[in-house]
Amino acid sequence: MWIQDAWDVRKGRTISIQVRKEIERVKSQFQEIVIYETECFGKLMLIDGVIMLTEFDEFAYHEMIAHVPLHTHPAPGKVLVIGGGDGGTVREVLKHGVREVVLCDIDEEVIKLSQRHLPAISSSLADPRVSIVCRDGTEYIREKPGYYDVIIVDSTDPEGPGEQLFTRRFYENMKEALAPEGIAVTQSESMYYDRKTIRNLFSFNKTLFPVACYYYALVPTYPSGTIGFSLCSRKYHPLENIHPCSISGLRYYSTEIHRASFTLPEFMKEDVGG
Repeated sequence: MWIQDAWDVRKGRTISIQVRKEIERVKSQFQEIVIYETECFGKLMLIDGVIMLTEFDEFAYHEMIAHVPLHTHPAPGKVLVIGGGDGGTVREVLKHGVREVVLCDIDEEVIKLSQRHLPAISSSLADPRVSIVCRDGTEYIREKPGYYDVIIVDSTDPEGPGEQLFTRRFYENMKEALAPEGIAVTQSESMYYDRKTIRNLFSFNKTLFPVACYYYALVPTYPSGTIGFSLCSRKYHPLENIHPCSISGLRYYSTEIHRASFTLPEFMKEDVGG
């Protein structure tokens, strides 16, 4: 059996992955979540027909969404992760000397499925520094103004439960939730396939934050093989204030990759304002 990424099928393109078997399918209050065993990428999580992760290359996405802001902030103690119920981003955040991590995912079933079938990704959710909140992140983020050193938005695509995470209102609330020297990073889609979305994000995040940059990672099982991130900072710049990486065992992130990931193709520079 082959599965295709439904987000891209609607746009006339897709990636197909051969699967051996369906492990578990859950229809939650918000979405349908399926775990497959694939022929060559290990286990795969699909949400509403869209590939969320595979065991083969999830490390690239999770290391880059977490370690870039955490190597830019000089002393990240309090971190909020919105979305990311699989636990991969929290796993990477905990490799830093953080005091507190709050995981806020709207869908408890994503967390439960990951804990049952993806222990290498989700096991860090049991760390005593981690608190799990199953609520709408667009509401939760308004409750602690000026509190977080780093906010990471590990979201789905801009439709369904994830749509509000791509709005100006959410970015305004995210800025208010950051400490005066805080940094936020948001999942910001493919620079090849989603330029309209990226242009819209940078039409307002550059007016809200002193520093707003786009960077990317290579993830073969995502549409176009790339995924991008918006780094929005109230003070620190990801290239001028980078702290060398001393964490052992990382498979994608390095200080060199950190720097290189902000070097964009010419066609992207106009989209993100240079």
